Amino acid sequence: VLSDEEKRKQYDAYGEEGLKDGHQSSHGDIFSHFFGDFGFMFGGNPRQQDRNIPRGSDIIVDLEVTLEEVYSGNFVEVVRNKPVARQAPGKRKCNCRQEMRTTQLGPGRFQMTQEVVCDECPNVKLVNEERTLEVEIEPGVRDGMEYPFIGEGEPHVDGEPGDLRFRIKVLKHPVFERRGDDLYTNVTISLVEALTGFEMDIAHLDGHKVHVARDKITKPGAKLWKKGEGLPNFDNNNIKGSLIITFDVEFPKEQLTNEQREG
Repeated sequence: VLSDEEKRKQYDAYGEEGLKDGHQSSHGDIFSHFFGDFGFMFGGNPRQQDRNIPRGSDIIVDLEVTLEEVYSGNFVEVVRNKPVARQAPGKRKCNCRQEMRTTQLGPGRFQMTQEVVCDECPNVKLVNEERTLEVEIEPGVRDGMEYPFIGEGEPHVDGEPGDLRFRIKVLKHPVFERRGDDLYTNVTISLVEALTGFEMDIAHLDGHKVHVARDKITKPGAKLWKKGEGLPNFDNNNIKGSLIITFDVEFPKEQLTNEQREG
């Protein structure tokens, strides 16, 4: 490096970075050499600073799904009326920005002022278009999860549209309650069944029957766990939670007769 005059100049000005292939001498390089570690610390790539493209707002829509859809999965079609930018006659001001102007007032006297400078762009108008979006409800989807549709949000006449995000909202079920991947339900049995045992089938979310049988005394509030009969895990559908059944015992509402007591 010391023996090569050009490389020596590069090293004196930019350090080791200046010796790498493709390094161009410019004011921008000097600036990035001294301030690059600070100016681009959060951006990662210096080129990202040029991506100041205006963007439309994101839209978040609650998508109500049933517990049956969480269990089995489903495809839901959503119709969206979306404003789309279309070319219109005429010109409009765009890409407006603040620029510094230097005016010479006299020998050795200058004044710097800030001005708004705009470009001329083709005119646009927003037209509503109907679009059908298909959202896949994946088995085991969790409440509050979001499904993004890139570029389907609010438009921006000078930039890119925002995103549309569907946020999952699981509806309350009349029979089953969800807790994580487990399902909870309550079953009412008679006093005789609580004392002598019982056998029954419980209809699950997809219609299949869960068989429950007991030949022991069942106390009020007793719980029965059925492994693998809960909801599928979102990350691995082969893993399922449990179904927890809580038994309520219905006592006779009136006094027993002598025959019922003997029975």
